[in-house]
Amino acid sequence: MGDVIQLNQYRKKRSRLARSREAAENRARHGRTKQAKEADRGAREREARDLDAKLIEDKTDREGGPKQG
Repeated sequence: MGDVIQLNQYRKKRSRLARSREAAENRARHGRTKQAKEADRGAREREARDLDAKLIEDKTDREGGPKQG
């Protein structure tokens, strides 16, 4: 036969584990220093700027001819 378990203890344990996981996610998401946030923001801006610099612009208008002006 299987082991007898008490459902209240099982529910409490499951609840504690869920809260623990949520707390870990919140620490990872919100527990960063201002310096780390600014460094990431600067990296994202730098990547966007580098990507925009590599963008090839279309030199023709919709009719297929060269742009005027």
